[in-house]
Amino acid sequence: MSGATRKERDSLGEVDVPADALYGAQTQRAVENFPISGRRFGRRFIQAMGWIKQAAASTNRELGNLDAEIAGAIERAASEVAEGRWDDEFPIDVFQTGSGTSTNMNANEVIAARATQILGGDPRVHPNDHVNFGQSSNDTIPTAIHVSSRVAIEQDLAPALAALAAALEAKASEFDSIVKSGRTHLMDATPVRLGQEFGGYAAQVRKGIDRVRRASDELAEVALGGTAVGTGINTHPEFAGRTVARIQEMAGASFREADDHFEAQGGRDAVVSASGALNTVATSLMKIADDIRWLASGPTSGLSEIRIPAVQPGSSIMPGKVNPVMAEALMMVCARVMGNHTAITVGGQRGNFELNVMMPVMVEALLDSIQLLSGAARAFTDRCVTGIEANEPRIRELLERNPSIATALNPYIGYDEAAKVAKEAARRGVSVREVVQERQLLPEDQLDGALDVRGMTEPGLPE
Repeated sequence: MSGATRKERDSLGEVDVPADALYGAQTQRAVENFPISGRRFGRRFIQAMGWIKQAAASTNRELGNLDAEIAGAIERAASEVAEGRWDDEFPIDVFQTGSGTSTNMNANEVIAARATQILGGDPRVHPNDHVNFGQSSNDTIPTAIHVSSRVAIEQDLAPALAALAAALEAKASEFDSIVKSGRTHLMDATPVRLGQEFGGYAAQVRKGIDRVRRASDELAEVALGGTAVGTGINTHPEFAGRTVARIQEMAGASFREADDHFEAQGGRDAVVSASGALNTVATSLMKIADDIRWLASGPTSGLSEIRIPAVQPGSSIMPGKVNPVMAEALMMVCARVMGNHTAITVGGQRGNFELNVMMPVMVEALLDSIQLLSGAARAFTDRCVTGIEANEPRIRELLERNPSIATALNPYIGYDEAAKVAKEAARRGVSVREVVQERQLLPEDQLDGALDVRGMTEPGLPE
C-alpha cells in the first residue's frame, strides 16, 4: 500500500486509513491498538468469514431484508474474500478484542468497500447495515471458528493421518515375520514381532482419526443466529437455519444451528474438546516418533534394529552422520500442539456470562495445531515411514542375547529356576539356550519347543 491516507469516520471520530485500503476506520483502529505479535488470521479462518458473509447476504435477500442489487454485490465481494483475493486486507493482530469484533468489522468493511466498487460507487454498501445485517461478532466469530476448524480437520488432518496409518500398516505387514526383542522400561522383555510394533503404531493413529472426527462432529454445531447475547435480537427467526444450510454447501461439510445459543456463545467447550483430541493425537505421534528414533539409534552403539531414510547430512563436523530428523521435527510439532492445548484450555475458561472473550487466540491455536499436525504427519509419512527397513541381522543378534526369553521356561522349570538362567545368561553375555543346555535343565526336543521365539509372540500355554 502507498503512504497516502484518506479520512474515515466511525463512532469515535475520524481516523487516517491507507488511501488504497479496502478496510475502514475500525480496522485501522485495531491495527494501531494491537501491534502485538504480527500474527494474522490464516487462510482457513478468512475463508470461513467470507462464506458466512456471502451466505448471510443470500439469506437476507431471500428474506427481503436486503435490496437484491446490494445483496448480489455483497455475495460477489464475500466470495472473493473466501477465495483469498483480499487476504492482505486483513492486517489485524490475533491478539485483539476477545470477541473478535475487530476482525468481524474488518471483514464487514472490506466486503462493503469491494461491493461498493462492484456497484460503481452507488449505492454505497454499509459494513454494519448491509454486510453485518442479522449478525453480531458474538455469533459470527464463534461460527467461523467452528467452520474453519471442522473443514481443516476433514480436508487436511484426517487425510494426513489416514496416509500415515496406511504407511504404518504396510510396514506392519512387511515386518510381520521378523521376531525381535520386546522392551518394557527400556529393558529387554519377551519377544515381539517387528510387525506387531508397527501394527500398534498404526492402531494408535487410527484411533486418533476416530477421536478427531468425533471432535469435528461437535464443531458442526454453530452459534449463528444468537446475535449479541444468544437471544437472536435483530435477526429473522429463519435467518440462521437458511444461512447455515448455505455455509454447509460452500464448505462441503455438515453444519447445523446450535441447540442452545447461550451455550454456543458463552462457552467454547467444543473447541476445548477438539483441542483435546488433537492433544491426544500429538501424544500418540510423540510416542511413535520417539520409538522409531530409538529403534534406529546407532549405527554401532544403539539399537539399530531399523534403518531410516537418510534425508540430509546430520552434522556440520562429523562426516557421514545421519540423524532421525523427521522424527525430531514431528516431536517438536507435538510439543507445540500440547502448548496450544494449554492456551485453548485457559481460553475456554473465560466464557464470562454470555460471551467467551478469548476466542481469537483459541482459534489461532486450534488452527495452528491442525495445520502443524497435518503437515508433520505428511512429511513423516513420505520422508521417513515409507522408507524404513528392518536390520534383520542386528535384530537376531539382540534377540539371541535377550535373557527375558527365559520367561518361556516358567511352565517347565518354574519362575525361580528360570530367573537363575536369565541372570546367568545376562552376566556371561550368552544365550538362554546355552545356559539351559549346559545345566541340562530340559531335553533338547523340549527345549526347542520351549524356546520357539515365534511362538512367544502369540498368546498360549505349552501343551
